[in-house]
Amino acid sequence: MKRIKLMTGMLLCLVLATSCTDDFDEMNTDQSGFLADEVSAKFFLTDVQFRLYSPDRFPYWRAHLIHADRYAGHFTFGHNSSWWSDELCYTYREDYTNATFDWLNNYLGNILNFQEFVEEGAELENEYMYAMSLIIKGLYYQMHTDTFGMVPYTEAGVEGILQPKFDEQSVIYQGIIADLDAAMATIGDTERTGIGVDDAGENDIYCGGDLQQWKRLANTLKLRIAMRALGAPGENFAAAAISEALGAPLLNAESGSVTMKKDFVISQWAAAAYGDIWHNFGGGSDWTLGATLINMLQDNNDPRLEVYAKPAEGGTFLFENNTETPDPNYQDRLDFIIAALDRAGADYTVTVDGTVTTIELTPGQYIGQPTRINGDTQSYVRYDLFSTPSDRVIQEKGTQVDAYPEIVLTSAEAYFLQAEASVRGLSGGDAQALFESGIREAMKLWSIPDGDVDTYIANEDAANITVGSDDEKLEKIAHQRWLVSYTDGFEAWTVVRDTGYPSELANGVSDFIIYGPGDLNGVYPQRMRYGSGAQDNENFGAVEGIQGENLQRTTLWFAQ
Repeated sequence: MKRIKLMTGMLLCLVLATSCTDDFDEMNTDQSGFLADEVSAKFFLTDVQFRLYSPDRFPYWRAHLIHADRYAGHFTFGHNSSWWSDELCYTYREDYTNATFDWLNNYLGNILNFQEFVEEGAELENEYMYAMSLIIKGLYYQMHTDTFGMVPYTEAGVEGILQPKFDEQSVIYQGIIADLDAAMATIGDTERTGIGVDDAGENDIYCGGDLQQWKRLANTLKLRIAMRALGAPGENFAAAAISEALGAPLLNAESGSVTMKKDFVISQWAAAAYGDIWHNFGGGSDWTLGATLINMLQDNNDPRLEVYAKPAEGGTFLFENNTETPDPNYQDRLDFIIAALDRAGADYTVTVDGTVTTIELTPGQYIGQPTRINGDTQSYVRYDLFSTPSDRVIQEKGTQVDAYPEIVLTSAEAYFLQAEASVRGLSGGDAQALFESGIREAMKLWSIPDGDVDTYIANEDAANITVGSDDEKLEKIAHQRWLVSYTDGFEAWTVVRDTGYPSELANGVSDFIIYGPGDLNGVYPQRMRYGSGAQDNENFGAVEGIQGENLQRTTLWFAQ
């Protein structure tokens, strides 16, 4: 049989740092060439996929944990063992911002390189893998534009254009929808990308090579984007896109969610996880869980509490004002800590002996740490007073246990979006039934027993949208979307900006004795500032006149 060598493919293999598949490793080491039936673009697919949701530790720490997860209100710094107050990155940090911007801005090259292999007339032409690349591009651009706002889109990656213009979000949203439509049309009723070596199979770490699952993923993303755009200034496309999406297959209970299983063998410098940060740096890099998250779970007897979080260690905590450099706000800050324990319904005692106040906290309780605590309050925020992430979330590399997956898009969200469409009068679906299905799918992600889910749905007001005003129903739906996005900080943060819920986060902070105003004067962050590299583009100057100042408080188009 004829042997072929793909020099461009081999060059790409050598450039790539690592791979999640044995096939890819073989391509990196075999220098003898390949039989024609041994060569497929699928060997390049895995790398494109994991770099979007599990990049190496440098951006994973700075983009996901330091920015998105904390803006989402899920994770908090600012305890007494932390290197930082929880004001970090509410006050602009150029280095951490650049790490986030550079990762997202440069990621596009991964998609474009893959498309060059699979597009019409290319060496490894495969129309179905090209359709996959369009869907990945949509997932990428939705994250990119919802983080920064206007970014290069229509001219990005176009040959001969070195200074692409920045496109408005409305243009990007419509472009994503057009690409998704094209991808779904290409897939049609086809189930696999090919036969033999051309079947993406296990190299496809999103959908396992199931093209109909890709189609449902694309349609659900289309619905998410259209629902987000609905009502934004000048928007004239969302209602039609929503109607189209609702009329086609979405992710559902039978198909399940699209998640990316974490690879706990691969190096953290290729694909990172929370555990790479938690276990490598000691207590200074550790984080606690936000009070908004823990209180919402606890107030509603949500069975996800024990899989999202670990209880506080508890113990004995002494507080005394420094006599040499007394804190004029000592009592306010101490009262704040006590109030946080009260809000969580904690079992504790307080005793005062002269100038020393002692708090005894019973171990094993779930207590969230309030977000955005300033540096002056940080010493009062004792680490062992508050809950930390569950072991499944901070799983260490090399242990080979079932850890949390990266969320791509969930079947839960598909149901929640349909429930929202029903409440808004955009469809005739049964809002409560759809809402319940969304809750069941959300619980399934974390293996919650069916009986516990049934009890939650039957007894908790948080699971009932048959009563109340439309605004109250939409609030409950938003809360569930925010909860299911735990560990997907970019989406959870966007839910808060788009819906205004949870309002405790969206309303920002105002008591600056306790909280850090940051550069935002306490308001909730609406976007990230561009990285310094964006200013090298000669078209950058036009952005401010359209979008507004390059500040975190500037509200993006979809949230206006």
